[in-house]
Amino acid sequence: MTAPINYRLYKNSEEHNITITPVNQNIPGGDLYVKGVFRLTEGNVGLGDIVFDDNMKEWEYTGMGDLSHREAAEIASFIQNI
Repeated sequence: MTAPINYRLYKNSEEHNITITPVNQNIPGGDLYVKGVFRLTEGNVGLGDIVFDDNMKEWEYTGMGDLSHREAAEIASFIQNI
């Protein structure tokens, strides 16, 4: 995933539109280095990052309680299946 994508999350019976933005880096030679870090935002509000290991299997949510573990796991699973 190299471009931002929107994800619809239902939290407390309300719909939330979360933007998932990959944090990538261009390296010399023009290649793209995918870091496995995905920034989550809702509108202008930052919700933290989901950070994956090198194999994109294990992940960690760095937010400060904006999302529950279940909600972060839902988004992480979505990212893994793209």
